[in-house]
Amino acid sequence: MRLGLSSLLCFFFSFVWLSECAPPTCYSRTLGLSKEVMTLLDKIHTYHRTKQCAEVLPTIFLDVHNSCVTTKLRDFLYVVLNHPSQYCRERPRMVLLKRKIQNLYNIITRMCYRDLVFFTDDCEAIDTGHSSPHYAEDRLQLLQEER
Repeated sequence: MRLGLSSLLCFFFSFVWLSECAPPTCYSRTLGLSKEVMTLLDKIHTYHRTKQCAEVLPTIFLDVHNSCVTTKLRDFLYVVLNHPSQYCRERPRMVLLKRKIQNLYNIITRMCYRDLVFFTDDCEAIDTGHSSPHYAEDRLQLLQEER
């Protein structure tokens, strides 16, 4: 009796665990990978062995909702691939950064092409991290009418 009850409970909990798992969508994969890249960049900027490598890297704040992310990723990838220091190019964290950025760029431009929806085209926000709202004409009219 106990064996049957315990196997039934195991079956039930494994079914509940599997039902919560969903395959990653393009959006969830790009969002997760962009967060991984940003945390890795923070580690590179703070770690004593890669701090001098980070001085060459441009500042980037990844936002997968920004249409400028593809060009900024391409430019950033170019800098990482052509880093002036051979020592920095061979550092494990820099190699991992290169792989993650290449993967993110390929997902955005090839696999998820036309699947992602961009809400803004503020290229300066990727460089500075500060987004300034740009209203479309219909939203601007609504704001003017409310006053």
